Amino acid sequence: MGVNINIPAFEATPLDDIAHIAATARSSFQSQKTKDVEWRLVQLRKLYWGLTDYTEKFQAALKKDLNKPPHDAILSEIHHLIQDLNLTLKKLKDWVKDDKDIDYPWTFSAMKPRVRKEPLGAVLVIGAYNVPLMLSLAPFIGAMAAGCTAVLKPSENAPATAMVMKEMVEKYLDPSSFFVINGAIPESTALLNEKWAKIFYTGNNTVARIVSKKAAETLTPVTLELGGRNPSFVSKSADVALAARRLLWGKTMNAGQICLSQNYVLVEREVVDDFIKYLKATYHEFYPTGAQSSEDYARIINERQFDRIKKMLDTTKGKIVLGGETDRSDLYISPTVVLLDSPDDPMMAEESFGPIWSILPYDNLEDAINTANSVDPTPLSLMTFGSKSENQKILGRVTSGGASINDAWMHGGIATLPFGGVGESGTGSYHGRASFDCFTHRRTVVEVPGWMDKLLRVRYAPLDATELKRHLWMTGSKPGFDRDGKVLSGPSYWLWLVFGLGGPSAKGALLRWMVLFASAYGAFFQWKKYQS
Repeated sequence: MGVNINIPAFEATPLDDIAHIAATARSSFQSQKTKDVEWRLVQLRKLYWGLTDYTEKFQAALKKDLNKPPHDAILSEIHHLIQDLNLTLKKLKDWVKDDKDIDYPWTFSAMKPRVRKEPLGAVLVIGAYNVPLMLSLAPFIGAMAAGCTAVLKPSENAPATAMVMKEMVEKYLDPSSFFVINGAIPESTALLNEKWAKIFYTGNNTVARIVSKKAAETLTPVTLELGGRNPSFVSKSADVALAARRLLWGKTMNAGQICLSQNYVLVEREVVDDFIKYLKATYHEFYPTGAQSSEDYARIINERQFDRIKKMLDTTKGKIVLGGETDRSDLYISPTVVLLDSPDDPMMAEESFGPIWSILPYDNLEDAINTANSVDPTPLSLMTFGSKSENQKILGRVTSGGASINDAWMHGGIATLPFGGVGESGTGSYHGRASFDCFTHRRTVVEVPGWMDKLLRVRYAPLDATELKRHLWMTGSKPGFDRDGKVLSGPSYWLWLVFGLGGPSAKGALLRWMVLFASAYGAFFQWKKYQS
């Protein structure tokens, strides 16, 4: 990486410009140009080259904002986006096609029912500071692919990355369709005062409530990607050394500022000592001279977040079994593990969103599951290390946005798989095809030919009871179960299903088959006449 890379000084977008930018984005969408799939593909290809050409500059910006190692900048941000782009470029022409593989009564086949994919309009994307490039541009890619115009508001807490993103977007993408607005609360407020087709927000629950409340005023749909007090489970059936290694990785990457990483680990009491021993051994393997002196360890984003995390350590009643070192002048908090006696400890009161986490011993899995469900019923992430039956039981009993078995948050590391929360951890999903769907309206379309009017007689006045019966018979179906919920089977079921035998309509079943055939026969000749 080059050493003399110029990072622009952070500069907020003038408040007076925001309304004009929003209006331009709406006008650009209304021009219809973004609906052209080839136009979208060109823009996505340009973004690909923008990310490629700006790789070193983004590495430098992320180093400046978070002390993020250049290696991690590639792995967790740039390469992730490149993978997402590659899939989108490869599949977009298929994604935009009308969906004809849908379910409907066969009597409507002549109407050619289908679902058309249409962009929502001008959208707003609000990014987060912890993975500031990927969490901003991944939804942005989805908006572009769907045919929306988009305004991106990066986090002001990662100012260097925000400014480089603005520079890249303005250099490579259509200037009337895609924008980056920088700033803090005033700029965000001005953006929320505008009307959007959708708002995509990544961040915390407090701001999410503000965004949702504001969006509700104009019935604007929102996608929320939040966090949670994510649990992990380690049983005596697990490879405890491997669990320690993978969980320590998951909590040291980006200095633990990963919304998916574990907040606490429920460890079967019998292997707690071994688990701690392996954690210590892994720490010394990862950072032989300590994390603070390592070029591979990031820093806390700012003093406010540092103070919040340190307060959790200062007030805990638990025992620090790994780490505990802090340096406010360096925004450094070492990877720290605290052994707790109770889930009511201050360490468990909120999401740590940093390199600190807790161990809660358990004696039986049922108690551990109950603890997880009481701490946070809808976390963003779940990790479990145990036997196959234990893992499946945990997966079935503990709700989460996503889950990894035998690893730390790997489900969120695959760029093309859907990613999203549930309940308090968010709503909606994105990445890969899910990003396209996130900004797409599924519009049902039918074409009703003139020759079908005979078959549609049922809807016209004067209303006719016989026509209604015929219509219900033609478009309905019989259940494959009785009144007790028991599934029917055997020859009698097939006679009952096809001819209505044994049912209240058995008397007229054969007659209705004849009427149906006659109607279809008549409709065919109407169609022939219509065609000529």
